[in-house]
Amino acid sequence: MAPQLQAGDRLLVDTAAYRDRLPARGDVVVFVDPEEPARWLVKRVAGVGPGRFWATRNGLGAPVPPGPDPAPPPDSVEALTLPEGTVYVVGNTIGRARDSRSFGPIALATLVGRAYRCYAPAGRRRDL
Repeated sequence: MAPQLQAGDRLLVDTAAYRDRLPARGDVVVFVDPEEPARWLVKRVAGVGPGRFWATRNGLGAPVPPGPDPAPPPDSVEALTLPEGTVYVVGNTIGRARDSRSFGPIALATLVGRAYRCYAPAGRRRDL
């Protein structure tokens, strides 16, 4: 998947988006980098805890159905449990993105907000 954002893009971020609700799969979120706290990262939400999901090479797949020994989908690597209060985030550039595949799920408390629009440069203005 091609990167949706490029260096130099300027984003509008709703910092109140998650005061009354949890993030949803597909939301583009801004959060504090777990490895460099002075830096913010922008990634897409792939899963919200609590829950169990099938991890794939591309991020998270479908939730694991309840019951003993559910059959994994063909592209799954493992079953991953997300604790309550965590979010699994992935970048669009598989293999190059530093995301939950490298640093694990992030705490909801580290979310800065939901990015919803790229406003600059002018030629790249669009909703996310």
